[in-house]
Amino acid sequence: MSVVVIIPARYASTRLPGKPLADIHGKPLIQHVWERARLARRPDRVLVATDDERIGAVVRGFGGEAVLTSPGHPTGTDRIAEAARAVEADIVVSVQGDEPLLDPAGIDATVEAMDRDPALPMATLAHPLRNVDEMLSPSVVKVVTDARGDALYFSRSPIPHVRVGAGSLPSAAAAAVARGLARKHAGLYTYRREALLRFAALPPAPLEEAEGLEQLRALHHGIRIHVVAFPGEGGPAVDTPEDLERVRALLAQGAHASGTRA
Repeated sequence: MSVVVIIPARYASTRLPGKPLADIHGKPLIQHVWERARLARRPDRVLVATDDERIGAVVRGFGGEAVLTSPGHPTGTDRIAEAARAVEADIVVSVQGDEPLLDPAGIDATVEAMDRDPALPMATLAHPLRNVDEMLSPSVVKVVTDARGDALYFSRSPIPHVRVGAGSLPSAAAAAVARGLARKHAGLYTYRREALLRFAALPPAPLEEAEGLEQLRALHHGIRIHVVAFPGEGGPAVDTPEDLERVRALLAQGAHASGTRA
């Protein structure tokens, strides 16, 4: 079973223009992400799908593979799907281009979920959520699953809501965290290639538009998403200049190592 990792990298960013090329200890952000993905055991190939030749030139300069895609794509999934149409692979892993502290074992864990279930179209990751502020934050996506670990729903709201008498929303969130029911979704997706192309061709769903979460389109249209329970809290993504400084500090402290697969 052939596996390709595709990293979408868009040049324009409202909060951090040129984000993929932001310097982190002498390397551009996109190189850190590429190197982390290269450490995973299962992928046969790692490539960057970008809308800007400046990013493509940098990727090729550090030895990576880059493909140019349309600048008109509204989402990273659309960009990945365009790249995947020209790639021979059974499995496509979507790795966010702004996560330089990615744990490569997460890639392998989702691919192994596909190995175990040949009928599974999609897999993703979730971490235990232990922080009440994160549970209440709309920027942290939560997920709940069924008995076999498939997603029931993703939300920016604190789910599940644990009833604690007439308690407040913070009390309900704290109860969910205390009972180990709170799970934080990680934005890594692994698809069978045909499922990715189908997903990208589907119309947006009302809940997807309401929550601003693409994965709800898959659930709306009956595409099963298996959620792999993964340890740790996940590394921070780089969305703002403040996030960039935080990642620089973490890497300077040796909190995460970066390198390439032999």
